[in-house]
Amino acid sequence: MIDNPILYYIFFIIVGFFTAMLGTIIGAGGGLIFVPLFMYWFPEWTPSMVVGTSLFAVMCNAISGALAYIKQKKVHISAAIIFSFATFPGAILGAQMSSWFSGPGFMFAFGCFMGIVSILIGFKNFRKGTRIEESLSLDEVTYNKPVGIGISIMVGFISSIFGIGGGLVHVPALIYIMGFPTHLATATSQAILAVSTIVGVVTHIVEQHIVFSIAIPISIGAVFGAQAGAQIAKRLKAKVILALMSVCVFALAVRLIIGSHVLL
Repeated sequence: MIDNPILYYIFFIIVGFFTAMLGTIIGAGGGLIFVPLFMYWFPEWTPSMVVGTSLFAVMCNAISGALAYIKQKKVHISAAIIFSFATFPGAILGAQMSSWFSGPGFMFAFGCFMGIVSILIGFKNFRKGTRIEESLSLDEVTYNKPVGIGISIMVGFISSIFGIGGGLVHVPALIYIMGFPTHLATATSQAILAVSTIVGVVTHIVEQHIVFSIAIPISIGAVFGAQAGAQIAKRLKAKVILALMSVCVFALAVRLIIGSHVLL
């Protein structure tokens, strides 16, 4: 790593900025990038330190991005509140059952599942025509609360087991199951993430899992990167955002499959 302390912090601020910018555009938070980077750069860290430090940056990213999207009036407030609190029991259940479901076989199977999801997102995205729902305004969006709550519990469960940002599951679900327009789905997902990560961060702080010498510069960059991402997102077409989402979900699938070591 870099020996000069000033360049060291500037480097991590830049990393936080660009990671948060991408995470905010697709409503995923950036944990997909932070976790493997920390594992590569700091092999001496425990998994809890990697997840805790990443989650702190993701929280700062999500809060900053959510505030920017709220100003743009793209967040479905009632859905964000209900779905964010619905992730809590799933996260708790996932933590308690992680020893049952986090084996290589399950990780490999879930990676394959996410790979299929990424292909379906790409296939739907590049078909001719535009989804009817893309023309809906914030006031026109309706959604099934029980279905949304069930999805959110599942998202909390999956996030707790694999340490991934829930947005990579929430955004496709909001778009293709709940019928949200893409821009509103990414914005609402960011708001859900802002609330749902707070509980995890508090827990990691109590357990002293967060390496603040890295978390602080990364988070400074993330705060500004999230604002930039929100500004860029409003200028992008829905198809571009979905293409980015498809690539990121596929990257997650590859990471899970490789991490499972089933193919080795």
